[in-house]
Amino acid sequence: MRISAVMHRVVAITAAVACSLAGAAPIVAADPHVARMGRAEVAADGSVRFSYPGVSFYLGFEGTRLSATAQASGDQTYLDVIVDGVARKVRLAAGRQTVVLADGLATGIHAVEIVNRSETWQGSAALQAFETDGTWQPAPSLPARKLLLLGDSVTCGASIDRVAGEKSGASWANPRASYGMLMARQLHAQVQLVCYGGRGLIRTWEGKTNEFNLIDYYGMALPTQPAAVSWDQQDYRPDAILVAIGTNDMTTGIPEREQYVAAYVKLVRTLLQDHPQAQIMLTEGGILRDEKQAALRGYIAETVRRVADKRVHAIASTGYPGDAVDGHPTKEQNVSIVNDLLPQVRAVMHW
Repeated sequence: MRISAVMHRVVAITAAVACSLAGAAPIVAADPHVARMGRAEVAADGSVRFSYPGVSFYLGFEGTRLSATAQASGDQTYLDVIVDGVARKVRLAAGRQTVVLADGLATGIHAVEIVNRSETWQGSAALQAFETDGTWQPAPSLPARKLLLLGDSVTCGASIDRVAGEKSGASWANPRASYGMLMARQLHAQVQLVCYGGRGLIRTWEGKTNEFNLIDYYGMALPTQPAAVSWDQQDYRPDAILVAIGTNDMTTGIPEREQYVAAYVKLVRTLLQDHPQAQIMLTEGGILRDEKQAALRGYIAETVRRVADKRVHAIASTGYPGDAVDGHPTKEQNVSIVNDLLPQVRAVMHW
């Protein structure tokens, strides 16, 4: 072999070794190596923007280190980063930043999950790219079953990680411990949490009708104001839809029956049209009790009667009082909500 050919081969080998030592090329968040669950907006540059709690990213790599480039609209976005089953909470700063997701790991294959903890009203965020010192693994497979949960702050997992003596804030939210994500894990299903704290079917907890309520944000990938991002219902085909709304509609008093039932019928008919494959279950949520719960149960029953479709069902919830720190259901009470709802969901779905 001539010297020039030998030198070319040495250069090629050296370059390959250097590339191996440096790790695989970075990938964008929308890369096929990354599985994603939840509503989001994919930009032309491959970044993925999100604001609903529970939006999740799953990826694997063989190496010792993983980092991500992220962007946040403010400083109230929290993520759960779960590496090989061990979770830690990460707070994003406002603006663009690099976040070390894992470092100093033993050489080998590692599984990573990133879950948005925060609600839309606390800000939106984007993951732009991932970088490792190793190599990328194929994207993990997500469950075939799919749930869609429509609701308010209880569905979002608000105040589950409450701390006595502290002021309620974004750091208290924990959608992974919410009844919806707990139930999805028991059913071996994907789940979308389409929820917004303080909002109802037709009015907010303050009685406002000129802000996004469920009838509005059901159709949104990001219900951010003033520029919301619409959602294509074809992008996620749920087997089961659970609607747990009404607590905030009741805060300023029980709404007028005909107005409320007419709005609920309109929503359910939209769900039936958008998702002809899905069973739809309506429930009162995990807070209401006494006369307000009874009123909402009556409105739900009338909605089911008027829609008159065998795919629409009423299922019963139990109201929970929270605790002395916060009125939202506690972590333990979210488990009780699962115990209340899961047998009814299984019966409807034959799962």
